[in-house]
Amino acid sequence: MVLLKGVHGDECGASLVEYTVLITILITGVILTILAVGGWVSSEWASVNNGLTSAN
Repeated sequence: MVLLKGVHGDECGASLVEYTVLITILITGVILTILAVGGWVSSEWASVNNGLTSAN
């Protein structure tokens, strides 16, 4: 019985590490996506601004 509790505890630790790695990968992907979209939006706003400025 004690042996089974030890094995279960080890599995919980492994699961914690796996979930931590998964969350880290997901957060990194979200941050990179936000940075990429932010650069694109900034470029588009600059283009719109230049178009409006030259129209006057």
